[in-house]
Amino acid sequence: MGRRGAERPVGAVTRGTTNPNRLRRMDRWIAAVHGPALRRAAGPHGPVAVDLGYGAAPWTAVELLERLRTACGSVSVTGIEIDPARVEAARPYERPGLVFAHGGFEVPLPGGRRPALIRAANVLRQYDEGEVAPVWDRLRGRLAPGGLLVEGTCDEIGRRHVWVAIGPEGPRTVTFATRLGSLGTPSDLAERLPKALIHRNVPGEPVHAFLLDLDRAWAAASPYAALGARQRWMRSVKEVAARWPVLDGPRRWRQGEVTVRWEALAPGGGGGKGT
Repeated sequence: MGRRGAERPVGAVTRGTTNPNRLRRMDRWIAAVHGPALRRAAGPHGPVAVDLGYGAAPWTAVELLERLRTACGSVSVTGIEIDPARVEAARPYERPGLVFAHGGFEVPLPGGRRPALIRAANVLRQYDEGEVAPVWDRLRGRLAPGGLLVEGTCDEIGRRHVWVAIGPEGPRTVTFATRLGSLGTPSDLAERLPKALIHRNVPGEPVHAFLLDLDRAWAAASPYAALGARQRWMRSVKEVAARWPVLDGPRRWRQGEVTVRWEALAPGGGGGKGT
């Protein structure tokens, strides 16, 4: 994904699969949680956000601009793609505050600007697990002070999504998000774990223990199903929050989300208080 005439972009071409509204859960979380930081970073030209590896169609970049502007009216979005044909196909969708550029993990922005946000969804799935940390390091090194990298994976229509939030200092949190009406058990989300965690969903690893604990709480909360899937989910998350460092509260739980401190789920980490 780089500028014409510049060094070869860093990264590999993705499958490019994309659909409208696929990233809505991630976008709404970013706007709610990172919106204050975007407003603080506004400056004379407004903060810039990057949709890294937006795919074969520009829908996710268009939607990211719309959703971020509910939190910060001066934000602009640059969609970056490693495939130059995809960049050219996206040009007709440019508008004030939205541009598209050829590049990759070097995150090329005009004037050497640093992004307040980099969103990389469904980009690292094709990489080896050992490549993830170096990519995170490279991307977080591009962030503006107070910036945020959000990297994760979702299904084709955005019903299930798991992402890691990473600051300039390193990974902070893991968020699980789902459309509750389609959820069988919370561990259904395991198939959408980001690359850093997907191979760690095995006994002895913290993320496996967390999903197992959430499944147990979900089963115990089955009487709440009569009140709807949302009430059952909220009861389940409240239960695991007594044993795991859950960082959000009922307002986010109602959206089918739960956010946990990264250190508790990291490969080889210490897990929750009850593990």
